[in-house]
Amino acid sequence: MARPAGDGAAWERVRDLAVIALAAEQVGGAARCLEAATAHARLRHQFGRPIGSFQAIKHRLAELLVVVESARSAAWGAVGDPSAQAAAIAGSYCGEAYLKAAGDSIQIHGGIGITWEHEAHRYFKRATSDARLFGPPRSHRARLEIG
Repeated sequence: MARPAGDGAAWERVRDLAVIALAAEQVGGAARCLEAATAHARLRHQFGRPIGSFQAIKHRLAELLVVVESARSAAWGAVGDPSAQAAAIAGSYCGEAYLKAAGDSIQIHGGIGITWEHEAHRYFKRATSDARLFGPPRSHRARLEIG
């Protein structure tokens, strides 16, 4: 990512604040993916019962809830302490959480999740582009290793 000319420290500060703002948006997207997947698991029936009653779906949704709530904590932590380290943690964790939530939502929705008739694929596309906006999650982790 090319830097504009000028003060490097000011540019890094602006970047950190933007990463924190993006992390908050990623948490909202991940939470919406979880909400949609949970609603679908309650409504969709297979073999005479909701798919949410199957253990594999229950475990995936429970794991996703933990991921989303952990991302929410990382984002709130960065909002409360907008340091470079907190921004790197939020940028890394929230980006991966959004990607996971969007991918799992598509899997739980099944075939409809990737069609134009459903919104799940839009969240996945947004999660993918968000993960590249200020660098992929691994670049944020690399910033933690330096500092």
